[in-house]
Amino acid sequence: MDSEAQANIKNIAENQGGKDNVIVVLGASDIDGAEISAETVTIGDPSYSGPLAGVSLGLPVYHILEDEVRNHIPEEVYKTHAGIMAMVISPGEVGKRFKIIREKTGKG
Repeated sequence: MDSEAQANIKNIAENQGGKDNVIVVLGASDIDGAEISAETVTIGDPSYSGPLAGVSLGLPVYHILEDEVRNHIPEEVYKTHAGIMAMVISPGEVGKRFKIIREKTGKG
C-alpha cells in the first residue's frame, strides 16, 4: 500500500467517518500483498515508511473474495469484476488470513 493510499485511509478514519464507521475492503490478487495491506490498516505500516508507520487504526478489513463482502454485491457485478480472481485465488485461504488479522485487533 503506497503512501498516498495510507494517507487517504488515515484521513477518512480520523476525520471523515470515524473508526467505528469505516471498513476497508481490499481486492489485491496477491494474497501476501493483500495481507500486508490489511495489517497496515489495522496495526500500522510494517515497513515504517508511510503515514501509518506506528499508527494503529484498528479498522476492520476484508477481502473482496470473502463471503461477508461477496454477499452484499449483486451476482453479475461480482462475476464481472471479481469472479476471475476467485478462480485463481482460494477465497477460503484469503478469508482465513484476513480473519486472523481481524482477530488480532478485536475486529473479527
